[in-house]
Amino acid sequence: MPAGFSSSDRSDLIQSERDVQARIGELDIDFASLTAVSNIFRAATTVRNHMERTVLSKADLSFTAFVVLWVLWIWGEQEARHVAVESGVSRGTLTGVVTTLEGRGLVARRTHPDDRRSVLVKATAKGGRLMRSLFPEFNAQETAVSAGLDAGQKHALADALRTIQRTVESLP
Repeated sequence: MPAGFSSSDRSDLIQSERDVQARIGELDIDFASLTAVSNIFRAATTVRNHMERTVLSKADLSFTAFVVLWVLWIWGEQEARHVAVESGVSRGTLTGVVTTLEGRGLVARRTHPDDRRSVLVKATAKGGRLMRSLFPEFNAQETAVSAGLDAGQKHALADALRTIQRTVESLP
């Protein structure tokens, strides 16, 4: 397999970063930012795929469907637009996911009683039972995925990622 940014071996990842710098090093590029953001994408994709493969496939859920169900399970009934924001998906994507989850009896939607243009979405009792049974296994995989970090590193990583999220949200 040719070298690339998708390799999971640490030395291969570092070599990939060096290859990128060698290829575009003459450009006025902030390579520390490039590698930080590239590694955020790489790690997120790797974790997402791992969770879908190890936990979510057993419940026939995509990662996006899981996140939507999680938002509804934790915070209760929400306007669809809020669910989309909290889940990090477009309203169009949310509509498809909710339709699928509703067809499986995991969520229900209804017209907002005060605003006929808005839709409210909630997890059903069946959806709640699924999350209660699925989440401990999901969290066990979160623990496994982050096992290479001590508690302090986990907190520092979470803080750093929150800082990046706030920074992106404040950009024009």
